[in-house]
Amino acid sequence: PVDALLLSALALLLPDDSGATPYPEHTLVDQAVAATRRRTPAASGFVNAILRRFVRERGTLLEAVRRDAVAAFNHPLWWIERVRQDWPTQWRDLLAANDRPPPMVLRVNARRGSAQQYVQRLAAQGRAAQVVGPQAVWLAVPCAVAQLPGFAEGDVSVQDVSAQRAAPLLLQRPLPHGARVLDACAAPGGKTAHLLELADLDLTALDVDAARLQRVQQTLQRLHLQARLVCADARQPGAWWDGRPFDAVLLDAPCSASGVVRRHPDVRWLRRAQDLSTLARTQAELLDALWPTVAEGGVLLYVTCSIFRAEGEQQIDAFLQRHRADGALLDAAAPGHLLPLPENGIDRSDPASVVGDGFFYALIRKPAS
Repeated sequence: PVDALLLSALALLLPDDSGATPYPEHTLVDQAVAATRRRTPAASGFVNAILRRFVRERGTLLEAVRRDAVAAFNHPLWWIERVRQDWPTQWRDLLAANDRPPPMVLRVNARRGSAQQYVQRLAAQGRAAQVVGPQAVWLAVPCAVAQLPGFAEGDVSVQDVSAQRAAPLLLQRPLPHGARVLDACAAPGGKTAHLLELADLDLTALDVDAARLQRVQQTLQRLHLQARLVCADARQPGAWWDGRPFDAVLLDAPCSASGVVRRHPDVRWLRRAQDLSTLARTQAELLDALWPTVAEGGVLLYVTCSIFRAEGEQQIDAFLQRHRADGALLDAAAPGHLLPLPENGIDRSDPASVVGDGFFYALIRKPAS
């Protein structure tokens, strides 16, 4: 309680652009000390000393903060350096974007209606929205999913506009009815469901985490869809694969989540620099293990919600080098790195409303015999 009160008081002592504070300084300090004395009397002198020193030395302290990259950009230093290295002309914008609230984008179930029809249903509720993709609808004001018309019935799901690119990319060349498809790291099931909303597939949803696989099942049940659920490590096909090749494989690989920090602000502080090498090794192992399961003439779509090149462009470059003899081909249809910046917005006339999360997409084709 003392920490929270002290942080709140310090925040209220920060001047706005005009140099003013919301309350007179002496009043705020006195009230904070009085509140501390009521709850934790022994800490009142400490709180008083901290606040009064801050008032005295505020200019010097704030200038020191402005010179500190971690304080200025609100990210760990290693993260700042990595983004600056990967995106030398956009790194400041990328770091700033992580502290902005994300848009709420919906995916309309194509089996149960169109995006335009759903916008009209929202309008009938008094909710402003616009179509921003084939099944994508942007909500002007976010709301609880329970308030969305038809959510419980499976008419709509919540899925970022960048994430909604996965299923159409995998199905870019239409697959035959009942084609064998693998979603190799399926939980929580959004991309699995999107694939089944768009095509009639014999789909296997695989995940190493049994509890998270239950979320896939719940998602499919709500949307009235079916898939074969398998709990196993995708890196060990011998334990789960029957040897019959898949026409298409979706690998939404474990990653740093550096592209979705605005949705999960803690991730930047929970990750460590050494995690990147561990994750990159896992991604490479997944790619190498799953490539043999792809049928001749089939495709593998590699996806991460990361802006780090080590988990995107560099990972795929290394894979193509390793599998040059196999004839692995990179399809130009995949966009590569998508940054959570306005230039990646679907509607350029109103980019702030539809800026998608940071993602990486690579579509790899296996030559037909």
